[in-house]
Amino acid sequence: MTPITLIGDAWPDYGLIDCGHGRKLERYGPHRFIRPEPQALWAPASANWQADGEFVPGSDEDGGGQWHFNTRLPREGWTGQWQEVRFTMQPTPFRHLGFFPDMAPVWHWMRGQLAGVDAPTAMNLFGYTGVGSLALAAAGAAVTHVDASKKSVEAARANAALSGMSEKPIRWIIDDALKFAAREVRRGKRYDGIILDPPKYGRGPDGEIWKLEEGLPQLIGECRKLLDENSRFLFLTVYAVRMSALSIGELVRQHFADLGGTVECGELGVREEARGLTLPTAIFARWSR
Repeated sequence: MTPITLIGDAWPDYGLIDCGHGRKLERYGPHRFIRPEPQALWAPASANWQADGEFVPGSDEDGGGQWHFNTRLPREGWTGQWQEVRFTMQPTPFRHLGFFPDMAPVWHWMRGQLAGVDAPTAMNLFGYTGVGSLALAAAGAAVTHVDASKKSVEAARANAALSGMSEKPIRWIIDDALKFAAREVRRGKRYDGIILDPPKYGRGPDGEIWKLEEGLPQLIGECRKLLDENSRFLFLTVYAVRMSALSIGELVRQHFADLGGTVECGELGVREEARGLTLPTAIFARWSR
């Protein structure tokens, strides 16, 4: 299995302007922000970065830190857009701004996989603020959006309203992803596509503890049972862990060996505007028909 790279280019409401020396400068609509980026080992194109705010990491290894702002930002955030999908951009305590822009090529790819399918169905596990779910719904899919965080699901529903998609066939589920997938298997459900973005560590709504290395093999196994010979894709992304794309690629390959199709793995990346270099952001594995 030879790793490949999915590279996201700038779009009207997002761009990676410059990166280097462990930081990155990004454009989110009309505002600019500086965030930590350990992958940016090289020197930036420019030493003169002007930004509305910067996230300064803490001294611990668990992702702590805080924002420092140079300008006054809208209290409730501002609206961004990717194709038909509108959503709120806003600095969060978790150093990102309410969505993951490097997923744009994945949204394109999933929609392409479902093209031509009559009344497609898709599930988004760990769906967060729902941009991926809305990208699928805008392309005609009936979507099951699952996240253990009530606040995240509320934000996803708000983004659906902002996009004019409140009436789209989307099921909003607040639940532990693994438990929900297992129940869907017992109910005899099937999907045309599944996307999942599991965290390194998390808690379910009833205090369930999720650890990626322990739970991922079982979760992929349950997802396999929800796909059949007529299904089109599974897309798995993994951020911020000591894990190889080849490792998760082999995991998916073994679970999907009986289903035919193609298994690929590699890295997600974003193309920098200043020089055109690619900043790696995550690893992925995918199965497609």
